Amino acid sequence: MNVDAAESPYATLESLGPRFDALLPPGTKIEKIAEDLEWSEGPVWDAKAKTLLFSDIPRNVVMSWHAEKGVTRFLERSGYTGAAPFTGREPGSNGLTFDPQGRLTLCQHGDRRVSRREADGTMTPLAVGFEGRKFNSPNDLVYDDQGALYFTDPPYGLPKTFEDPAKELDFQGVYRVAKDGRITLLTRELERPNGLAFSPDYKTLYVAQSKVEAPIWMAYPVEADGSLGKGRVFADSSKLYKKGDGVPDGLKTDVHGNVWATGPGGVLVYTSDGTLLGRILTGVPTANVAWGEDGSTLFVTANHRVLRLQTRTRGMPLAVAH
Repeated sequence: MNVDAAESPYATLESLGPRFDALLPPGTKIEKIAEDLEWSEGPVWDAKAKTLLFSDIPRNVVMSWHAEKGVTRFLERSGYTGAAPFTGREPGSNGLTFDPQGRLTLCQHGDRRVSRREADGTMTPLAVGFEGRKFNSPNDLVYDDQGALYFTDPPYGLPKTFEDPAKELDFQGVYRVAKDGRITLLTRELERPNGLAFSPDYKTLYVAQSKVEAPIWMAYPVEADGSLGKGRVFADSSKLYKKGDGVPDGLKTDVHGNVWATGPGGVLVYTSDGTLLGRILTGVPTANVAWGEDGSTLFVTANHRVLRLQTRTRGMPLAVAH
């Protein structure tokens, strides 16, 4: 194991061999591009505006970073739009992505829904409940190459999370929203489903479980109709977990099928067969990652900060309209 401690005061690289070094060479510069956040999450690159959007969940706002303009507020009341004061810790938006038509799509914790932001700034709800019951608090989301939306629904946005009296579903699901709006429950086997991402061929869906006792990532085969087959444990980070270190959360894949997943220590980089290549050690609980700029830049939402580093791979691009 080689730990490169020289590149940044904000993170270090822990290499387990040359395959990691080929992706992130020793001495890779790791920059801090935003700070003084309460809990940064849901980063997504806006290629048209050349900006990174990300959620600050406790502050109920989507922030924007531009290389020349710095950090500004992009969207207020991003996750909770109610009139009454929100009593919990996480009212804001969480996961962000763009739909195949380029419209911002948000997991709104406080409003307990997934919504799409239209060109005029209005919100169109895409998913508000299942079988007549409200969702818990949609957490992360991704579109497939056919335009269907997949998302996870743990209760972290509810004021009392699992014990909240307003919780209407007695499980935490992974769902699919078809292009016609029909919502399907794909699996309810995970107690704490969180981040999710597709493999480059869209034939595998990876889902993180943010559970201290079982900090794992599952891999599900995606069937022709968009449903999921029987899942398998893709990777298990139990041996790496230390208290306060963070658990599996958001993840993305690159064009070679490597999985860049936040979890114990920071960002863990796995091959498509589940081999751990190394970690980006941030020293803080780390929520999510996103590819941006020319596709080779990795952005990391690391607790109160957002980091940026250059890789020698390219991220899997967002799905685009056919």
